[in-house]
Amino acid sequence: MQSSAALSIGLPVVLCIIMLGLGLSLKLDDFRRVLHRPQAVLIGLVCQIVILPVICFGLTYASGLPPAIAVGMMLLAASPGGTSATLYTHLARGDVALSITLTALTSALSIIAVPLIANFALVQFYGEAAAVYLEFSQVAQIFVIAVVPAMVGVMIQSRYPAFAQRLERPVKMLAMLFLAAVVIFALVSQWGLVATWGATVGTIVVVFNLMSLAVGYFVPRLFRIEYPQAIALAMSIGMHNAALVIAVALSKHMLGNSEMAIPPAAYGLVAYITGGVLVWVLNRRQTVPIRPAPG
Repeated sequence: MQSSAALSIGLPVVLCIIMLGLGLSLKLDDFRRVLHRPQAVLIGLVCQIVILPVICFGLTYASGLPPAIAVGMMLLAASPGGTSATLYTHLARGDVALSITLTALTSALSIIAVPLIANFALVQFYGEAAAVYLEFSQVAQIFVIAVVPAMVGVMIQSRYPAFAQRLERPVKMLAMLFLAAVVIFALVSQWGLVATWGATVGTIVVVFNLMSLAVGYFVPRLFRIEYPQAIALAMSIGMHNAALVIAVALSKHMLGNSEMAIPPAAYGLVAYITGGVLVWVLNRRQTVPIRPAPG
């Protein structure tokens, strides 16, 4: 379950570069708009922090998974949105500013949410609780990789708009190539995981991933959230920060249980694939008129 150098070093570096590029396509007014109309953010937070853990608990409890696997699933449900969710949002033409805002907020709240849900899961599936704490440095890494480079890009765009516009197309091409490389690399490097745990954990991980994407899209649409914002929420809620959960599960100072890292490892692989398929589907239907939100 140890991360290779390509993933542990190369992936964050490439994500930083891409997030910088995404920031070049944004303006400060995009973030002001999100904050002045906070309904989408509030709905996203409720979906991420309340609805998903409830759904995940029902799935794990009904499936009769081993305790360690069940705890790993609950940790996954409690985790914030992954940094790659913003990249997928950009490729699907969603609201990137909303995605960055939600990632920042859920990452900050994870300091409280992850330990609470971890201890709840330990009581439910093991019959005992342990002192689980999320280190500030782990949350800070999310900001360094996702939020800070994007905001630097926004500042560059505000001062040098022509330069930022020239870089927009190359960055999008780089992002698509990056996603394809990550999916291929993940399949190859995690093939042992797929072969060993595919039948046991794979089904519930796929179901939970699809339900996360569905909750992230359809719940906001029920509240008449606009289509680009619903796309951003679907990606942010459907693509969890699996790396953070793996760190919590493997750390000797926290849970120290390698079996608990299996669900997030499998989820990380599944989410890259389903997210890529969703981006492809959404881009193909861009020419089709979007139906108004129900209600």
